[in-house]
Amino acid sequence: MKKLMLVAVMAFGTMTAFAQEEANAEAATTEAVAAQDDFSEVAVAELPEAVTAAVAKNYPTATINKAYVNEAAQYKLEVSLEDGTSGTLYADAEGNWIEL
Repeated sequence: MKKLMLVAVMAFGTMTAFAQEEANAEAATTEAVAAQDDFSEVAVAELPEAVTAAVAKNYPTATINKAYVNEAAQYKLEVSLEDGTSGTLYADAEGNWIEL
């Protein structure tokens, strides 16, 4: 009977720990999505010179289609290349590439 109680307690503890890990993972995902959703669209012409220069230097065939900025002065750039590929780049106001 003691072994049965021990197994039941361990099983309950495992389920609780798993639920907490899953809740923490969901919270982290929500925060990451919220961070990316905090961007507001800006005109490409309003981008800092450092950002446009970084794109021109590192991606000479790229065209910036849309630009977004957040409160931390981080820029999200939707770009397309001459070969038809497209992607999203993130840079700070000084033209340094960042990962979000």
